Amino acid sequence: MKLTLKQIRSFFIGLIILLLGGFLGYFASQKQIFVKRNSSSISNDLKLNFSSLKPAAKMDLFWEVWDKVSQSYLGRKDLDPKKMVYGAISGMVASLGDPYTVFLPPSDNKEVKADLRGDFEGVGIQIGFNKDQRVTVIAPLAGTPADAAGLKSGDVILKIVDVAQKVNKDTAGMALQDAVDLIRGAKGTSVTLTIGREGLNKPFDVNLKRETIVVKSVNVKFVEKEGKEVAILTLSRFGDRTDDEWAEAVKTIKAEEAKKPNFSGVILNLRNNPGGYLDGAVFIGSEFLSSGPVVLQDRGADGKETYSVNRQGQLLREPLIVLINGGSASASEIVAGALQEAKRAKLVGEKSFGKGTVQEAQDLEGGAGLHVTVARWLTPSGKSIDKEGIKPDFEVKPEEKDQTKDLQMQKAIDLLMR
Repeated sequence: MKLTLKQIRSFFIGLIILLLGGFLGYFASQKQIFVKRNSSSISNDLKLNFSSLKPAAKMDLFWEVWDKVSQSYLGRKDLDPKKMVYGAISGMVASLGDPYTVFLPPSDNKEVKADLRGDFEGVGIQIGFNKDQRVTVIAPLAGTPADAAGLKSGDVILKIVDVAQKVNKDTAGMALQDAVDLIRGAKGTSVTLTIGREGLNKPFDVNLKRETIVVKSVNVKFVEKEGKEVAILTLSRFGDRTDDEWAEAVKTIKAEEAKKPNFSGVILNLRNNPGGYLDGAVFIGSEFLSSGPVVLQDRGADGKETYSVNRQGQLLREPLIVLINGGSASASEIVAGALQEAKRAKLVGEKSFGKGTVQEAQDLEGGAGLHVTVARWLTPSGKSIDKEGIKPDFEVKPEEKDQTKDLQMQKAIDLLMR
């Protein structure tokens, strides 16, 4: 739908008023932590005096540039007014210089929310790069179109074809996120992947019909060695379904512990966990801590706030090892830092990402979103990990030549079973 100039002006001015008048809200995204909005807490200090800006910074200049581009640009017949408005807003927010304060157009905002819910529309494969830097299937997710079609770990994706979207691309040199974006798509649509498989002379095509894929954020499995058993509890994000999935996993662990006298402890795997909701971090931390602070929040002039253990945990006495790496960020760093400082757990792996700020967000007109940094979080001792990360008690580098060997997990298992 084409927007009229009047509509564009009204939309843009209304959004500017919203942005300058105060914002805060609900959300989560990669390497971020979020809290839900409390509109009554919006401070008048956040309001900007728009009238005090110099003339060059007011809206007259924006519309002057808009008009000149619309009248003179070589490709003006193909200009997309809505895209131009979104680009202008993105530039305004980016001028703050904070990579975590962002404006998201509707499609990006929708994708972020899907990530938090733990669902997306696609074919159900985890992809990465092989040693030759080709896009490769790491694993198909159980019960998905990719699984039903027989895709296997190690299959190389040579080409992606989506006739409806006019996509026909070789994956050589393709960025991983570009491959993900091309393979994902609306439920009911189809994508064809050309697959190269070790042991076969020729590549073959697999046509996959996209479905809604639900990915659990919590998984638990048990490992036995030398007559002892440990639970490996993997938490991939702090999302909408995490609390319920976590409760079910803990129930499974307690049942196994009750019938296995050789039960030796729990490994909490937070590797590559990018974060999520702040209350989720407090919920998980409270599983292992009987009392005390989990995280401190520094809101600058508004002071500090303490988030403490808020429930009776079920895994308070079990020996505990936490796995972290460079992909562990935000909410996962909160949990790891709290457990380390309380001496409740030893950390194994690599230094974490170092993302120590809190975002709040708001849904805007048309499905867009605004995510704003409003505070820094600190470990219970008051330490900021922003840009510094959390250091493990036992540093273990991953095996680069053979990724089937998980040296970090092996170290964690050995520590619990020794």
